[in-house]
Amino acid sequence: MSFGQRIVSWGIWAALGIGLVLSTGGAMAQSAQDGIHLGVTTCAGSTCHGRVERFANSPIAQNEYLIWSQKDPHAKAFKALESERGKRIAQNLGLPSAQSAELCLGCHTDNAPAAKRSRQFQLADGVGCETCHGAAEKWLGIHVAGSPHNENVAAGMYPTDQPVARAKLCLSCHMGDNSKYPTHQLMGAGHPRIPFELDTFTAIQPAHYNVNADYVRRKGQPNGVQIWAIGQAVALGNMMNGLLDAKRNRDGAIPDFVFFECQSCHHPMTQPRWEARASTGLGPGQILFNDANALMLRIAAQRVAPNLAQQLFDRTVALHQGMNDSRQKVLEEAAKLRDISNQLVQAFAERRFNAEDIRALMDGVIDAGVNRNDFTAYGGAEQASMALSAILSTMRNLGQIDDGKFKTAQAALNKVYAAVEKDDAFKPSTFVAALKDFQAAMPK
Repeated sequence: MSFGQRIVSWGIWAALGIGLVLSTGGAMAQSAQDGIHLGVTTCAGSTCHGRVERFANSPIAQNEYLIWSQKDPHAKAFKALESERGKRIAQNLGLPSAQSAELCLGCHTDNAPAAKRSRQFQLADGVGCETCHGAAEKWLGIHVAGSPHNENVAAGMYPTDQPVARAKLCLSCHMGDNSKYPTHQLMGAGHPRIPFELDTFTAIQPAHYNVNADYVRRKGQPNGVQIWAIGQAVALGNMMNGLLDAKRNRDGAIPDFVFFECQSCHHPMTQPRWEARASTGLGPGQILFNDANALMLRIAAQRVAPNLAQQLFDRTVALHQGMNDSRQKVLEEAAKLRDISNQLVQAFAERRFNAEDIRALMDGVIDAGVNRNDFTAYGGAEQASMALSAILSTMRNLGQIDDGKFKTAQAALNKVYAAVEKDDAFKPSTFVAALKDFQAAMPK
């Protein structure tokens, strides 16, 4: 199953808040921003990435620009700032215009420094080619000349094919980094939640490449479950960086509310939350740290590094308790969790997840929901849905499941997604029931 054939429907994710005021793409690591940004028109020619049909013997489809411009929400990220919602958010924040505010431009466009923009470059292009692939000045010449991928990367192209590098790039906006980050104030002003999972979002972007024999020869065979696991580890590490960054914390013991599970406060009072998760160590009435990535990471770590999985669990519980205890405790536990996350990034990068691993991870996600009651909070259930999507897709790619059984499993997984379609209507019992149906639909 290719990235472009992923089962996730855009309608479901639009309902989850994606595609409204997107916080996508964004500026990458500074080393990848060196050089002049030439603009998307440099890549859009009919002899490059703007063709409808590829040249004979071309190793790429050559329609990458068309996919980006016509189907990819990244291309519309700047235009989202012009929408009524974008204008309202700017007004609520006291900004003259979202289209000129650094707070917005950092993620809604390729916000290269003015001195590094060519005459063809336009902020209005949104999150374009160089936002993700790096300033083209230094590598465009050899790229056009047909140099192999590793030489392009050596010249400055950002290695988006490498899962760790891709995770760091994508999460620099989809979660934020120390130079730009979403806050509870931004959400309160009207910005939608920013849920993210690396493998699923690559699929629904949609990815503008095909994993064929030539791709594998040039860049290696991607493994969706490895990409998922690395994405979870980098995400948790990013969150811990945020907690440790004094600019992103309040003066008191409690950090910015953006680090907490939204629905632990924002849920109708007519829907009592009886399903408090004992593993948090928290009693009723306490706000819940958003541990969705930690939950997923624990499942992956149990397969790859059980000792780190136990440390991850212990430190996550300690962080939950610290959030309602003292700022110093939060900082201590955040530093420990960041170290564990970094270790797991390395462990996952070295692991080629095989069929046995992938099946075990699927069972682990289901078990966490059905037997451990881990997905009582909306964020965890949302991440579990995307995890199962990544796992099922990889099983299809590896030939672990035939077309008929895949369709059956796909239909069951759509019910899992339906259970998290609306955050304000989320019911843990409905989600667990959908998980059980998915489990029954999977071949033994």
